[in-house]
Amino acid sequence: MRPKVCLVVGMGRGIGLSVARRFGREGYRLGLVARSEARLENYAGALELDGYTVGSFPADVARTSQLISAVREAEKQLGPIEVLVYNAYASQGSRASELSLEALEDTLQVNLYGALVAAQLVIPGMLSRRKGTLLFTGGGLALNPQPDRAALSIGKAALRALVGSLSKELYHEGIHAATVTIAGQVRRNTPFDPDLIAEKFWELHAQPPGQWKTEIVYQG
Repeated sequence: MRPKVCLVVGMGRGIGLSVARRFGREGYRLGLVARSEARLENYAGALELDGYTVGSFPADVARTSQLISAVREAEKQLGPIEVLVYNAYASQGSRASELSLEALEDTLQVNLYGALVAAQLVIPGMLSRRKGTLLFTGGGLALNPQPDRAALSIGKAALRALVGSLSKELYHEGIHAATVTIAGQVRRNTPFDPDLIAEKFWELHAQPPGQWKTEIVYQG
C-alpha cells in the first residue's frame, strides 16, 4: 500500500506545526520545507517524538531552484505527495502609496510565485493518480485589505485568485484545491489557536468529491 504523504511548505511553529500534527494523526508521512535548517530540525524532532515519520527539506521558497529541489527530494524520500499545504508568507510594512515595485516583488516571490511553483510541481503526479489535495493558508487581508499592510493584502488576494483558478481547472481531475482564509491574528489559547485552524485544513481535505469547498473563511 502506497504511503500517504503531506508536504508542508513554509513550516512554522504556528499553523505549520499544527497542520503537520493533524495530518500525522491520520497516518500521513510529513515533509517539512522552510528556510531555517535549525528550526526544521526542531519541528521534525517534536513531531518524531509524537511518533510521526518526518522528513526535513531546507529551502528558501523565494528561490525557485531551491523549492524545486526540496519538493523533488521530499517525493524521493517519502513517496508521492497526496497533500500539499502551502503556508509560506512574506510581509512588507509599506502603505500602497509608498510601496516600491521591488518590495512588492520580493513579497510576491513568497506569497504567490512560490505557491504556484509548489502546486505545479505536484500536480502532474496528482493528475496521474487522479487524486490529490492542494491547500493554501489564506488571509483575511484578501477580503479586507489594510493600508499599512498593502503588500501582504495584495499577495493574499492574488493567492486567493490562484486557488480559485486551480480549483475550477482541477475539480474534474480529482484534485481538490482550497484555501483556509484566516480573518484574524493566529495565537495559541485564543479562538484563532492554530490547532483549531488546523482542523479546517483537515476538514477541506476530508470532504468527499461532490462536496468540495474552495474556501473556508475562518473567523474564530
